[in-house]
Amino acid sequence: MISQQTIQEILSRIDIIDVVGEFVKLKKRGANYLGNCPFHNEKTPSFTVSPSKEIYKCFGCGKSGNTISFVMEHEKYSYVEALKWLANKYGIEVEETFVSQEQKEQYQTADSLFIINSFAEKFFIDQLFKTEEGRDIGLSYFKERGFREGIIEKFKLGYSPESRTAFTDEALSNQYNKELLLKAGLIAERNGNLQDNYRGRVIFPIHNNSGKVIGFGARILKTNEKAPKYINTPENELYVKSKILYGSYFARAAIDKADECLLVEGYTDVVSLHQAGIENVVASGGTSLTIDQLRLVRKYTNNLTIIYDGDSAGVKAALRGLDLALEEGLNVKLVLIPDGEDPDSYVNKVGAAAFVQFVNQHKKDFILFQLELSLKDVGNDPAKKSELVNKIAESISRVNKTEDFTRQQDYIKQSSSILNIDEAGLNALVNKYIRDRISSQERKSAFPGPDKEAVAQAAATNFDDATFDMLFKDQLQEKELARILLEYGNRYWDDNTLIADYVFGEIDELDIEDKDVYNLVHAIKELVQSNPKLFNDKYFIYHEDKQLSSFVISLLNHPYEESKKWIQKAGQNMGYQRTLFKQEYESFLRTVSDGNEDELNRFKLISEDRTKDIVISAIRYLKLKKIKRMLLQNQQDMELDKAYEKFKELHFIHRSLKDMEREITDQLGTVILH
Repeated sequence: MISQQTIQEILSRIDIIDVVGEFVKLKKRGANYLGNCPFHNEKTPSFTVSPSKEIYKCFGCGKSGNTISFVMEHEKYSYVEALKWLANKYGIEVEETFVSQEQKEQYQTADSLFIINSFAEKFFIDQLFKTEEGRDIGLSYFKERGFREGIIEKFKLGYSPESRTAFTDEALSNQYNKELLLKAGLIAERNGNLQDNYRGRVIFPIHNNSGKVIGFGARILKTNEKAPKYINTPENELYVKSKILYGSYFARAAIDKADECLLVEGYTDVVSLHQAGIENVVASGGTSLTIDQLRLVRKYTNNLTIIYDGDSAGVKAALRGLDLALEEGLNVKLVLIPDGEDPDSYVNKVGAAAFVQFVNQHKKDFILFQLELSLKDVGNDPAKKSELVNKIAESISRVNKTEDFTRQQDYIKQSSSILNIDEAGLNALVNKYIRDRISSQERKSAFPGPDKEAVAQAAATNFDDATFDMLFKDQLQEKELARILLEYGNRYWDDNTLIADYVFGEIDELDIEDKDVYNLVHAIKELVQSNPKLFNDKYFIYHEDKQLSSFVISLLNHPYEESKKWIQKAGQNMGYQRTLFKQEYESFLRTVSDGNEDELNRFKLISEDRTKDIVISAIRYLKLKKIKRMLLQNQQDMELDKAYEKFKELHFIHRSLKDMEREITDQLGTVILH
């Protein structure tokens, strides 16, 4: 884990305009910056960056976040990877803390393997380009495959010489650890002697999502029936085959832009397609897809198209595990390359445009593809057909998200038609698989909470719509209070009291019902009590709790307003003053765009003068909500307890609460609200 001290140093140095500006051409517009969104195709800029709040928001696709989340989203990094990227950009040394000695050793081993792999990658590249053997054998092979030097350099392809110890000698002479070289799979120990593991092979380095080398694939060039065609790095702290898709580092931006991931089988398929300009492509390495690989695809897109040659064994292997893709919500399609070709040879044969056209015209939905392929093996065998029906029903049952209901029904309709069976029967079988899967999982208890009971009771009373909304549905005012705490909480209410302290003195956080608001208000309260000097909105924008951080960004991106029904109830006076405020604000925007600093300063004074009114208004709304809840509870008690003395006491409480309600409502009618 990265130490808090390092994280704080990174946060103090990062500049969102500087970081986002590396990937997006930004133009200053008033206080903010505007550019074309990097997360979707658009011609009219709608991607806005606020340097003062250190957040971004695209009003086209809706994506928003802070500097760190931008790097994570754009580069598809984890949180730690994004921090390390930023640390490297600003020249900050990363200090890491470890939970245990074992974890510390794992991190140290991983770092050492990264260094060794980087050294090996450079060695293999030098051997390919700078030695006679490499050029005559390795480079000639790549060029025979149609690879140009530009693409060879892009993928950092290399060559390991025939000599048994060329790499071993070079690595040991540079003081690299023997055990780690063995763990990395770069050398092997045979009969007590160390020797190169990849000798006489061309090398395909495998990179992680940040571009670091985590392993290698090595292809033999000589005909040797005893030796495997490919040797891959053994699994270690870096290389876990089930979590790797070859080429993902080079394909991520193209996949994001195309909103589709093309999956092929081999390394050369990926390289050839990239060379042809088809860059949204990765390879599985010939294995059936795993859940981790599918989730890696889903980081970029929900659309997966698998492109394989017509080898039936390879296709059936590819189909294994694709039910998992349906559960992950991926839209999976398959394409078979014709005439015994593979993606590598076919794109070289027909060209990029014809290849893309073929894929678009021939890709078939996974379930229907699986059905058509399996029918060839079924023939007239009733047992095999029954097995196929069950298999298809089980696959369809995995498409069980609410938003995919129509797709599931379409599968049932088409499959029953192809199989020539009753549609209702197949639908019942699909539902059986769904029920069986649900019953096998742990089911959470669902007891009705007090809120549900209160809503049911309130619905039976004669509350008007606005009161019912405030009590049980409209939580915008709670969010407005949270936004006010973020924006004004660290200002001073008077000479000695922060606005946050004033708010906490007036309200009880337990009165807040919205879970996200409660968590944020509670976090602000704890921070103010423990370390008020750290308190500002940026502290929570970059909070370690990602859910809390996302909620804060949403508040700062979308200022909340009162319920429209409560604006109407507050009276014309309040609405008139809000209109004046809006007119002043629009006037302010026009004058600031003309560079009128006097007007800017005047508006600042207006805003500051209204701060207390804004705070008081939010507190009053929350108090009003609490009073109305107490009125509801008191009314229920009055209906239950008919004893005269108790009823008299409850009636007195009712009148007192109504007086308090009236007082606050009157006050809200004269206060300028934000």
